[in-house]
Amino acid sequence: MFITDIKRVIDQVSREKGIEPEVLINTLKEAIVSAARKKIGPRADIEVHYDSKSGEVEVFHFKEVVEEVEYHDSELTLEEGYEYDPECEIGDSLGIRIDTEEFGRIAAQSAKQVIIQKMREAERNAVYENFIHKKGKIINGIVQRFDRGSIIVNLGQAEAVLRPRDQMPRENYKRGDRIRAYVLDVLEESKGAQIILSRTHPEFVIELFKTEVPEVAEGIVTLRGAARVPGVRAKIAVSSMDSDVDPVGACVGMKGNRVQSIVQELRGEKIDIVQWSPDIARFVCNALSPAEIARVIIDEDNRSMEVIVSDEYLSIAIGKGGQNVSLACEITGWHLEVTSEAEYSREVKQGYDSLMKLTGVGLSLAEVLFKSGYASVLDISEADVEDIVSITDMEESKAQEMIAEAKILLEKELEPKKPEEIEAPKQTEQTEELKEQEEPAPKDDKEIKEGEDS
Repeated sequence: MFITDIKRVIDQVSREKGIEPEVLINTLKEAIVSAARKKIGPRADIEVHYDSKSGEVEVFHFKEVVEEVEYHDSELTLEEGYEYDPECEIGDSLGIRIDTEEFGRIAAQSAKQVIIQKMREAERNAVYENFIHKKGKIINGIVQRFDRGSIIVNLGQAEAVLRPRDQMPRENYKRGDRIRAYVLDVLEESKGAQIILSRTHPEFVIELFKTEVPEVAEGIVTLRGAARVPGVRAKIAVSSMDSDVDPVGACVGMKGNRVQSIVQELRGEKIDIVQWSPDIARFVCNALSPAEIARVIIDEDNRSMEVIVSDEYLSIAIGKGGQNVSLACEITGWHLEVTSEAEYSREVKQGYDSLMKLTGVGLSLAEVLFKSGYASVLDISEADVEDIVSITDMEESKAQEMIAEAKILLEKELEPKKPEEIEAPKQTEQTEELKEQEEPAPKDDKEIKEGEDS
């Protein structure tokens, strides 16, 4: 046999590379078949048998018994067949055992190349199969080197890459440092499996809570979602399956020890733990904490909500650079518009005043229309007659008249003013001022008399 101690080699490679022995055995068989066909011919029917106990390899070349040979690599005559089986007949297929040493140096080299190629493919597949199951999990590694801003991490069996956009801001690593990251993706490529890591993904925070909070690992506390501004602030929504377990308290831990360990891992990133609620209005209020919410106006069709807060809580609700409201939008899945009570009061007054320009619309009807989402003459002009009728219970003809009047008022408001209408009042005022300056004040009789005496 041109490969000695096959069993030892297979066992060693399987152990070191993590490749199943069956994969290596099949690779060996394919290599021997390739070498045999290079020596004998491309049509040769080759079978390879491997004894897993002894490590012995047997190779058989099958030929069909024919009257007249056309292809020497796959056929033989009846006379030739008698040499291997005296009882053979035309049409039989004879398996002729061959010695692999007959393949020669070139065929052996070819077999070796096939084995190396197949082993590399098997190794790549083994790495992919091993790490694809770790996608979406946290993994530990050691910083190995740096490549154009990316960090190459040694995971033992493979290397992973932490791209610049997946790195936390103001984080610095040096070669040999230990690093924890979230397995964002595992890509199967021709050069091998490419493992993509991330420390900025929201799921990284969720996985950290799973490792730090036993109630989460046990399924008592459920993590409903997370949103992040990496390195600055994060929000995570939690709920409890057990009414006796406070999900927020469980995640915070005694004296905040659980959440603090996560904050340290995230280099000081502030974490808001939010109580999830099936009531979306309550959930939004919790998500905008610590701001106190005065009222919310829900638009379910557009999944948007107007949130009114006290004037002193407006900046808190919005957050620095709009971070608080932006994270609340992301974690709730709703578009949120935060308004102060003073601004909302002005909007309400303007809306009521606009609606009350319509004939027959008093304060009570304006209130009904405003609360139904019709906050101005513009909204009424774009409304459907059926909607107005269902909201106000007025007759269809009256609703049509209201919409028509709203369109007329809107056209007048949008109609540009003529230049003379704008300039005329100013010219009149200027003329009157000039007149007053040019005409002297009338003298009284005493002043006139004194002038004549002089």
